Amino acid sequence: MTVVRMEKRHIPSLVALEQACFSKPWTAAGFEEELENPLAVFLVAERNGEAVGYMGFHDVVGEGFVTNVAVSPACRRQGVAAALLEAALAECAARRVERLCLEVRESNAPAIALYTRFGFALDGRRPRFYSAPTEDALLYSWKRK
Repeated sequence: MTVVRMEKRHIPSLVALEQACFSKPWTAAGFEEELENPLAVFLVAERNGEAVGYMGFHDVVGEGFVTNVAVSPACRRQGVAAALLEAALAECAARRVERLCLEVRESNAPAIALYTRFGFALDGRRPRFYSAPTEDALLYSWKRK
């Protein structure tokens, strides 16, 4: 598996991945906008040339905000999200991002365990942040040492 920067060629696969993973998936237009956004860093995990996951964040004056993390249901629990997160944190270090923040559904125990393993700390909660189904978001952040 390799982690590369998102390119236009990835968009159809990422749209399909979004549809498989989320009740409110991103569109091709949304990914195209991120390709043009100078603040956006989108990374794609590829296995045998196929996109099996992605992670995006925005770097805003030294603070990163994760937009989404998605892994193909067939590839979960195989280190894809960990590889993406490791690459994103390396990118944060290269860009001198001091803090990376994210929201996660409170029921997403595997993601919470992953973030905790990578040094993210719980900062708070956003009640009823998610819909379809309605659920609180837990706020986590990582700080560069």
